[in-house]
Amino acid sequence: MGKGIFVTATGTDVGKTYVTALMVKKLREAGCPAGYYKAALSGAACVKESDAGYVKQISGIGQEDSTLLSYLYGTAVSPHLAAKIEGNPVDLDVVRRDYLRVAQSHDYVTVEGSGGIVCPVRWDERQKILLEDVIKALGLATLVVADAGLGTINATVLTVEFLRARGIEVKGVILNRYAGGTMQKDNAGMIEVLAKVPVLARVGEGAEELEMEVGKLRELYG
Repeated sequence: MGKGIFVTATGTDVGKTYVTALMVKKLREAGCPAGYYKAALSGAACVKESDAGYVKQISGIGQEDSTLLSYLYGTAVSPHLAAKIEGNPVDLDVVRRDYLRVAQSHDYVTVEGSGGIVCPVRWDERQKILLEDVIKALGLATLVVADAGLGTINATVLTVEFLRARGIEVKGVILNRYAGGTMQKDNAGMIEVLAKVPVLARVGEGAEELEMEVGKLRELYG
């Protein structure tokens, strides 16, 4: 059975999918059997045009599209609202089954979340599921992707503390759109001090590789 890590973010459009793709790509190019999974995705007409399709293309994994995610909604809103509009709400039993299917055939599974950590995945009269419930159902630790720019100290510390308050382990932070300079370097340092987690990597705009040792990346899983 493979090991996994759950990738979340400080918000929408921070670059979670992009960083996830670089993580999977680095593992694959190092010869590690790497897989990808996402429970629910909205705002795409098909897998190829979705975040999952992007990760598959950039990382070069040969995974079948049907194994990349469990729920795909066309409406570009939070998964819980998309399910209300389109039907087919998320079922945690299905999510667990589909994740385990990927974990059975890949040593390292990168699980991507939806939006930021406070994301309703299902919210109806029968069941209420937040993204944190998906993480707990899969028994995974988390990695937080954050923008390197202004405002990231607050957003990152709050995300880390939210996860900790719910008993979810945070392995570290990856800063996206990192250009260096006094402010961004200070942001990285303050995140480590205030959130008490390491900044594991800094990803520049348009980077094609994750600047992180493969061994360190592998240690994040399981």
